[in-house]
Amino acid sequence: MPRPLSRRLLLATTLATPALLAGRPARAVQEVDVELVLAVDVSRSVDAEEMEMQMQGYATAFRDPRLAEGIAGGPLGAIAVTLFTWSDWNYQRTLVPWTRLDGAAACEGFAAALDAAPRETHLYTSISGAIDFAARRFGERFEGLRRVVDISGDGVNNSGRPLAAARDEALEQGIVLNGLAVLDRTPQPSVLLAGLPPVDEYFRDQVIGGPGAFLMVAEGYASFAGAVRRKIIREIAALPGQGPRVERATT
Repeated sequence: MPRPLSRRLLLATTLATPALLAGRPARAVQEVDVELVLAVDVSRSVDAEEMEMQMQGYATAFRDPRLAEGIAGGPLGAIAVTLFTWSDWNYQRTLVPWTRLDGAAACEGFAAALDAAPRETHLYTSISGAIDFAARRFGERFEGLRRVVDISGDGVNNSGRPLAAARDEALEQGIVLNGLAVLDRTPQPSVLLAGLPPVDEYFRDQVIGGPGAFLMVAEGYASFAGAVRRKIIREIAALPGQGPRVERATT
């Protein structure tokens, strides 16, 4: 027969239980209309000038008064946004952590963080790695009525696991994948010889997915600022299914 626990052991166990529970981090989750992950391509096809155009484009978008107006029009009047850069399958760097945006002041703070963020470019293009990294970000601090990943890029997946596998897993989690494809009017000879599809067709057919998913196409990096502004406003303000599946921005 097992020996009964001593009163001293029972008392010690009872006293230790609250301490053990207190040592576990509390998960404070705030509800928002949208959890939006911005994934920015910094592979070698993006030079220093184009990288700066991207970052300025995002900062300009968050300073647009229409963005704050769109946020205010949501059921909860708040969204959560984070931005990271990506390149190789194992390179993803968070530049701005999850931030709650509920008005013009918060949007300006996010834009200022983008202004101060480092500008770096790397080598390969792993869209699958970017999707995998983005999918793991949800639920860290916020709980959104919608979960959206906004992937910007100017090339096809050439690093990491197959794109289809990463895409399918994200869609199974209820994540919406939107795209911002930047068309390079002077593609590399290797790209032409490889017979790869145009980037906008590639993003449309193999990257975006989920309810109401859409693709914004920028005709070169000079059009990036206008494209990203229109895209983010649409993501936070429009109901799923509204607007064309592919939209083009020339300015």
